[in-house]
Amino acid sequence: MQSASALPALSRARYVSLTTFRRSGEPVSTPVWIAPDEHDSGTLYVLTMVGAGKIKRIRNNSSVELATCDIRGRTSGLPVAAVARILPPSEHNTADHALTKKYGLQKRTLDLYHYLGKGRRTYLEIETSADLHRG
Repeated sequence: MQSASALPALSRARYVSLTTFRRSGEPVSTPVWIAPDEHDSGTLYVLTMVGAGKIKRIRNNSSVELATCDIRGRTSGLPVAAVARILPPSEHNTADHALTKKYGLQKRTLDLYHYLGKGRRTYLEIETSADLHRG
């Protein structure tokens, strides 16, 4: 695992491989958009669909790993340990703002797609504080 020094690269990356874990411990990796919180450098946000498998896996095990990757999920960095939390709707605005700021027109196009009723979405908060990297 890389240390917290990898966090700036994760924040800047266009895509990040989010690895969640099945009950068996088997890892499942998915390329996702990710954006940093403006006020907390150790917090990142991810947009996903409500019914996505990663949501079920995070409910069972909030430990995740992040690594920079390309659009197809081919990683280009060592993984960073983190903890994921499914945000309640009352906390979506901060995550939505962060992702819109980073992805601009692409994010707005996706917003339109969802506005037209093409699936429900939610946000994940990924905590990558330095405390997670000690050990």
